[in-house]
Order: sequence, then structure tokens, then C-alpha cells
Amino acid sequence: MKYRYPVYMPSLRGNEKKYLNECVDTNWLTENGRFVQDFENEFKKFVDVKYATVVGNGTLALHLAMVSLGIGPEDEVIVPTLTYIASANAIAYTGARPVFVDCKADTWQIDPEDVKRKISPRTKAIMPVHLYGLASNMEEICKIADEHNLFIVEDCAEAFGSRIKQKHVGTFGDIGVFSFFGNKTITTGEGGMLVTNDKTLFDRAHHYKGQGLAKWRQYWHDVIGFNYRMTNLSAAVGLAQIENANNILEDKRKVANWYRKYLKDLPLTFQNVDAEYSHSYWMVTVLANSSEIREELREYMKEHGVETRPTFYPIHTMPMYSMKYQMLRNSEDIGWRGMNLPSYPDLKEDDVKVICDLVKKYFKG
Repeated sequence: MKYRYPVYMPSLRGNEKKYLNECVDTNWLTENGRFVQDFENEFKKFVDVKYATVVGNGTLALHLAMVSLGIGPEDEVIVPTLTYIASANAIAYTGARPVFVDCKADTWQIDPEDVKRKISPRTKAIMPVHLYGLASNMEEICKIADEHNLFIVEDCAEAFGSRIKQKHVGTFGDIGVFSFFGNKTITTGEGGMLVTNDKTLFDRAHHYKGQGLAKWRQYWHDVIGFNYRMTNLSAAVGLAQIENANNILEDKRKVANWYRKYLKDLPLTFQNVDAEYSHSYWMVTVLANSSEIREELREYMKEHGVETRPTFYPIHTMPMYSMKYQMLRNSEDIGWRGMNLPSYPDLKEDDVKVICDLVKKYFKG
């Protein structure tokens, strides 16, 4: 179905076509072209981190983070249940067990108190997810990790441009991971980035992502590695995107503010954002008063040419992760009642008003 207002479209306003043409003109399509290193360097500057390495997508970056930290069978990694399933799958790929925790009812981010309750002798890491572009409470998460000698892998797939007191997410823990899927704030079509301030972890990640190729001996492999590299083509788009990142982020925040302005008197709830947190609004998300209202509203919007998405269903309720029954009430509540509104940066205020007017008409009956 073709929507008048899709839930997301990438913003390709800059040098994307120019850089792609350069890849073709120079015959550099693989990772050895200049754009891979240029993209990594510009990304490091943007998030203010020492090391960054690109990969084929965000899920690969999460798995690479687990492997680089030595996570494996018999280990446990604490992760919020209210997130995209890739967060848990990347843990499971290593043979480790994802241990699910609830979120805070107001911010929808990982609940530090539940993290404390779920730590066991097998816990090796915490994976906070900066859901929908709002940062988790990293001060508390870092305190818990320090106290229990745990690693932190920040899942920043949805949080490019998100900060706490001007510090970019992904730089609080041991490793940060970003996604550049087609609907992310900046995109390479498919792609991801692993960042760290630890040279040893960077070297391990870079080693594993390139088939475990030894550094000093050509075509000699000294570990079982992976082919997780990014092409020069994808990196060319990424470089063009990051050159325009501040404008994209500014426009997305405008879109979010317009939604808050025009929907403020309706029975819908937004994420609570602390003044010290800079929300990047990957998706503008609201909660209806019930799951029934959400479904009716989504169908109504669809009939009028507006695409929406449900919030992520809690992972612990999905068949492959539901063998051990548990109730994580806040996550379940948000998962059943939440919906994402069209959130792309090229939306204008008049477009948002049209969308909000439709929401108002639904509630007026």
C-alpha cells in the first residue's frame, strides 16, 4: 500500500549521489575504497570517541561486540525486553542467555532497579538500549556495572544524535553500537558501526570482522572470524549523511515538537524527557489508553493514508524466548498500547498538522 505519509523515509539531501558516482568512476566498490575510512573518521568526530569500525548492519555490530568481549556459553547478558529483537538475538548467537528486565513507566528505558535484581554469578554484561532515541540512565547503569565488574554494551541503534549532558550515547560503556538501516536517522541502506575508547577491544573487533585475518601475514587466519565488512558504496552514502547530520537531527526534533504541540490535549502519552537528555526522536511515539484504542486508531490512520507502527512487542513474550514465564508489566503495557507516528525529517509543519487533525477526528468520533 502506498501511503500519503509513510512512517519513515530517509533524507538524501547531500552528496549521496556524487559520492556513489565516485565509487563507480574509480571502480572502488569494496571496503578498500576511501569512503570506509572517511566515514569512520567523521563518525568518530561526531560522537567524540577514539575508535570506530563499520560493519554490514547493526545486528552484526551487536554480535561483534559480544564476541569482542568474550561473551559465550554459560554467560548471561542483561537486556531490556522492550526493544527490537536483534538486541536479544545477538546475545543468543554466542550461546549466552539474554536476561530480560523491565523498563521505567515514564521514560520507557531500562530500569536500573530491575537490573540489580537480575544480576547473577553468570552475568557478564549489561546491554542498555536507548529506545526510540531517548538515552537510558547511564549514570545508574555505570554505577551498577562498576560495582559488579560487568561490561556495558550500549545499543544505540535508534539513538544517533542522542546525548546526556552533551555526551553522546555509545561512549559511556565499553562498546557502543549503531545502526544505519534505511529508516534510521542517518542511513547507509544497511550498515552499522561499533565504537569504543578501548584500543584492545577495537583491535579485537576489527580482527574478527575481517574473517580473522592475521595482521602481519597475508592470507593467514588465526581466529574463526566473520565477514562483517561494509562496502565502499554504503560508506559513501554514510559519509554524505553524516555531513548533513546536524540538519537532519534539527528537523526531526522540530517534527517531534510539532506533534507534542498539536496532540497535547488528547488522551495520548509521550515519553518523559529529562532536561539533561537530548532526545534524537528516531521515532515519535505515543501511548493510547488501551490496546483496543491503539488498533482502532492505527486502522483509522491507515484508511486515511497515514502509516503507523506498533511499539516493539516485549521480547520475553515471543515464542523462542518465552519458555521461562515472567511478567514485566511496564514493558508489556507499553508494548500493547504504543504506536510510532510518521517521523521522517522532511515532514513540514503543515504535514504534521494534517496527521494530527486526523488523530483529533478519530477521538471526536
